[in-house]
Amino acid sequence: MTVTPAQITEFQETILGNYQTNGRALPWRQTSDPYEILVSEIMLQQTQTERTIGKYAEWLAAFPDMQTLAAAPLSLVLARWNGLGYNRRARFLQETCKIIVKERDGAFPQSAEELDALPGIGPYTARAVMTFAFGKSEVFIETNIRSVFLFFFFRDRLEEAAESSSGQKPVHDAEILPLIAQTVHAANPRIWYYALMDYGAALKKAVVNPNRKSAHYARQSRFDGSLRQARGAIIRCLAKQSAPAASLYEIARQEDIDLGRLEKAAAALVAEGLIAKAGDLYAIGE
Repeated sequence: MTVTPAQITEFQETILGNYQTNGRALPWRQTSDPYEILVSEIMLQQTQTERTIGKYAEWLAAFPDMQTLAAAPLSLVLARWNGLGYNRRARFLQETCKIIVKERDGAFPQSAEELDALPGIGPYTARAVMTFAFGKSEVFIETNIRSVFLFFFFRDRLEEAAESSSGQKPVHDAEILPLIAQTVHAANPRIWYYALMDYGAALKKAVVNPNRKSAHYARQSRFDGSLRQARGAIIRCLAKQSAPAASLYEIARQEDIDLGRLEKAAAALVAEGLIAKAGDLYAIGE
């Protein structure tokens, strides 16, 4: 799909006009420090914005720079991450900072390709950081951006899919990315992407979520009774400085989670290196 210059201008004016009136004043938008922006992007990967705001401030108070985070014990890192879920993100963030501090002498990567090669980053995060920290006109997509482009450029197909009995998810990101590239506001890509995200966030509250008709849409599984819940409980208990080691029986009693689910979760955490086992006791893996 190709859009005309007039369509691009109208689209940009709509998105930026909404941002001028309704843009969110989020704390990570007040900085261009690449480390601080990287922290926010890792936190936001699988956590709602509202939950991230408070944890972001706490994190930067504890680990104000890459050097501090790189030198911290993993137990303290996971304790500060508690409440955000998906604890591997905290370990990956620390490993990335260790590499930058030790192997790059503290010099933050200057390209998406360099950053993408570091632990747990990925194409989206690398390009978002390059845009928000250095003002580069990268092309990337996330859930709110996807919603905007589905709503503005694929509405007819969404309506056809809604009327179809096949339930087919018709729109792939490969179709959306060229449109993002065509319409990016090169003069200020940082503000442009903030505006897209804010428009998409508001759009989901005003209409049925357009992402449900994306080929990449997946509803998050239920938390209660899940392995995610058990994983979080184990990390939360072991990250307490007052009791750095515990048995699964103790954790089961404290958290009211069945032992079988804790055993499965613990085995996965050991395999990932987040925790270590010695006899019947588990501790954060340093």
